[in-house]
Amino acid sequence: MKPPARRVARLLAGSGLAAALLLPAAAPVHAAPFPGMPRADGEKGQGLPSMPSALDPEDGEAACTPASDENAKKQDWSRQRLDLDRLHRHGTGEGVTVALIDTGVAPRAAGLGGRVTAEGAAADDCVGHGTFLAGLIAGNGGEGSRLVGVAPDAKILALRGTDEHGKARADLVAQALRQAASARADVIAVTAALPRRDPAVTRAVAGARRSGAVVVAAAAPDPRTGGGTDKIPSRTYWPAGEPGVLSVADMLPSGARPDGSPPADGIDLAAPGAGVVSGGPRGGHYLGGGASVATAYAAGAAAVVRAARPDDSPAAVTRRLTGSAYPADIPQLDPYAAATGVHGDSGPVAGADRADDPVTLRDTSAVDRVTDRATLFVLLGTAAVLAVLWAAFTLPRARARGWRPAGAGGAGKE
Repeated sequence: MKPPARRVARLLAGSGLAAALLLPAAAPVHAAPFPGMPRADGEKGQGLPSMPSALDPEDGEAACTPASDENAKKQDWSRQRLDLDRLHRHGTGEGVTVALIDTGVAPRAAGLGGRVTAEGAAADDCVGHGTFLAGLIAGNGGEGSRLVGVAPDAKILALRGTDEHGKARADLVAQALRQAASARADVIAVTAALPRRDPAVTRAVAGARRSGAVVVAAAAPDPRTGGGTDKIPSRTYWPAGEPGVLSVADMLPSGARPDGSPPADGIDLAAPGAGVVSGGPRGGHYLGGGASVATAYAAGAAAVVRAARPDDSPAAVTRRLTGSAYPADIPQLDPYAAATGVHGDSGPVAGADRADDPVTLRDTSAVDRVTDRATLFVLLGTAAVLAVLWAAFTLPRARARGWRPAGAGGAGKE
């Protein structure tokens, strides 16, 4: 083979090999589900202060979280991702009570007035975190705002699972669980993630489930400000690890967990948990994140399902939330599918008993057709690449033999 022809053949072979390697890898890439969606850090015009999950008691007087001077300019990505506008045409959680075990809830906070029951310490939300989460569960968005919660007609029973600075305590969590069970709450959201299993909490969770409540809990603590998680091993937190409890973790728009989120075992469901907007106890809007935020969203979805299907058992509601979730490494909460899908028995789900019937998800035929076309493209592209490789390898050798078949090199010589 002449040198120029040899160089061309090598170039063709190299290009073909590169294409063969790249085509299959490119096939699974999908476009962002919500073009123009704000980033998970709440930039692109939101410019809101952060809502702390706890206050530092060593920081001077540890003043309460002040009112925010800012208001959100748009609906955040999390509500778009959960498709709340469409969900609310089918259910709003009316008639359902959600017990929120956090830092308390300000009863007269914007968007919550008239639907919060809070007594004693639970009515004094110095941190503001519980009020922030209550807005995600059952806020009506206030005047002219699209920042509604998942179940805007549900009622909130505010209970304190922390001290006044927001530090979770097992004894307070156990007491709040017992109070929620006594009040016959339909859904109980526990945002505390305790590092050790506590016998009193275990008993209280069992009692809450016997009372008929769906128990939803944070799979991990909220990220610490400025603290890394590189050296934190994955572990089970409590009460999320208790039998029958729906364990919920935070996620970004991509479905991945945010950087800095503590790793956790036994996660059943993921929900938006970064760059989420809600109100505070003293007015204005804040940005929040963490597994506690994701837990609030899951609790709101459970409230909508309970309102739509009041005869379903807590285990059936839990199965509906997990069985209708968007499939991923950690299933992603889909309240609309949970509230409107046909429910069924599809095998055991972590944290829940076996339910009665299979789950039929929303029609995905359009997505399937796109996937089929992508697969066909990859197959045809791969076949073309293989043809180029064959030609690059075979034709120069055939030309060198004078186009005689292989093995016939000396047949015509004398």
